[in-house]
Amino acid sequence: MPDLVDLENLRADVDAAVTRHLESLTGQVATICPEATALTAQAAALLGGGKRLRAAFAYWSFRAHGGGPSGPEREAAVRTGAALELFQAAALLHDDVMDASDTRRGLPTAHRAFEARHAAAGWAGDSGRFGQSAAILLGDLCLIAAQREIAEALAPLPPQRAAAVRAAFDAMQSEVIVGQYLDVLVQAEPWGHDPAADEGRARAVLRAKSASYSVREPLVIGALIAGADAAQVAAVDAVGLPLGEAFQLRDDVLGVFGDPDVTGKPAGDDLREGKRTVLVARTMAGGDAAQRALVAQRLGDPLLTDDDVAALRDAVVDSGALASVERLIDDLAQTATSGLDAAAGLTEPGRGVLRELALAAVDRAA
Repeated sequence: MPDLVDLENLRADVDAAVTRHLESLTGQVATICPEATALTAQAAALLGGGKRLRAAFAYWSFRAHGGGPSGPEREAAVRTGAALELFQAAALLHDDVMDASDTRRGLPTAHRAFEARHAAAGWAGDSGRFGQSAAILLGDLCLIAAQREIAEALAPLPPQRAAAVRAAFDAMQSEVIVGQYLDVLVQAEPWGHDPAADEGRARAVLRAKSASYSVREPLVIGALIAGADAAQVAAVDAVGLPLGEAFQLRDDVLGVFGDPDVTGKPAGDDLREGKRTVLVARTMAGGDAAQRALVAQRLGDPLLTDDDVAALRDAVVDSGALASVERLIDDLAQTATSGLDAAAGLTEPGRGVLRELALAAVDRAA
């Protein structure tokens, strides 16, 4: 994955665009209140990591649809990638608060960092509440930054093309917010009595919350920047949804079985958070009575020990859920790569890099 994102200097150029925006934002914040630059410093820490996968899907879709390796359109594609990264930062900040997550990319999440800052300073009030409030506000600030960056990115494009890209970007944002709400709703609704319905809800969440903005819309946006026609956009859209699903399903597997030294999150974190994923739904569908009872009773317990996590993992494996989700990932990835191979009018090197990105997105350890 890193080598693919580094091709044609993409990572460095996206990083530079993000850095420029954060520096400008820091200057604005400092003129309002110097102490508030703690917000932009935290944003810089978060945005300094990440795979830049969304930016890469957008850029290489742009190249595959005839976009050139230099010039104003290429700059628009790079800066749109920066806008996608800023939007992802906003989504992660809010998601971490809602999930009460402690770590992100091996570092304390923003709300935990602000909580610790409050406690260390001995300020008045509840440290946890302060941390959550600061992280929510930082997410809002990153969301505003994404709007500014996409507007500036599209300025050089022909008006009709810029309008189409902006419409896709805006639709993506709305879908993610709705997906976040669906995730909250699924966590609150009755669960465990109808595994097939549970899986249906889990897949609806992952499509709206992650699959769209991780893969599908970046592919569409890159094609639109290059001036792709309606048929080409429809073809890449059809590739993006199964690939985005496979990408998120891989995240769900890593959330249970991933190596914390690689993922940057504690082992079994998704089990402690009680995430109702396809993996969990299939465990309930395929497990025996003891396995189902274990999952129903212990999923979502924040006090799970390492032994408890191991027992839940064993239930997932022994029920056949892990193997079936791995097959689903493979099937979805095959559908996506076949769609890329069959898509008319895609040019090299873009088509080939997109295919490699697709495979790397689902065959990863973090």
